[in-house]
Amino acid sequence: MFSVLRKSLKTGCLTEKFSPSAPPVSRLGSNLQKEIARIFGKSLAIRMVDAGSCNGCELEMHAVNNSFYDIERFGIHFVASPRHADLLLVTGPVSRHMQAALKRTYEAMPAPKLVIAMGDCGADGGEFGISYASCGAVANVIPVDAVIRGCPPTPLQLLGGILEVLKQ
Repeated sequence: MFSVLRKSLKTGCLTEKFSPSAPPVSRLGSNLQKEIARIFGKSLAIRMVDAGSCNGCELEMHAVNNSFYDIERFGIHFVASPRHADLLLVTGPVSRHMQAALKRTYEAMPAPKLVIAMGDCGADGGEFGISYASCGAVANVIPVDAVIRGCPPTPLQLLGGILEVLKQ
């Protein structure tokens, strides 16, 4: 027990120092709020579908929802049903067994439908490409309005990508 305590005291704090990086988040968030109010009136509902990813993009989406980024304060929330969604966020290359489910999810969304392919795998199939088990990019299965590149994209890139698709 004392050896563990000694080691932790010797090693010190390994987390990053807090830097006031909130201004980029606040700026993006206020711009998002304005666009969401202009288009949807009050809030933006996102339905997220994992079409076969490694879960790296999902971790970043969960980070966007944590207390530091807190996208709910900007009027963005996640919904469980595509019937309540304004935007479909798809991660990963579309695996063959998810192809039909992704199409049904897209068809269940009310118009106007916005679709974002998140990450390099969603953009072009990534490492997996097109094979017997993968359809590749999301655009090979459903129409895509925007692509947010990165492996995985950072939370700021995600907020910027959502803002760009709303400005179109």
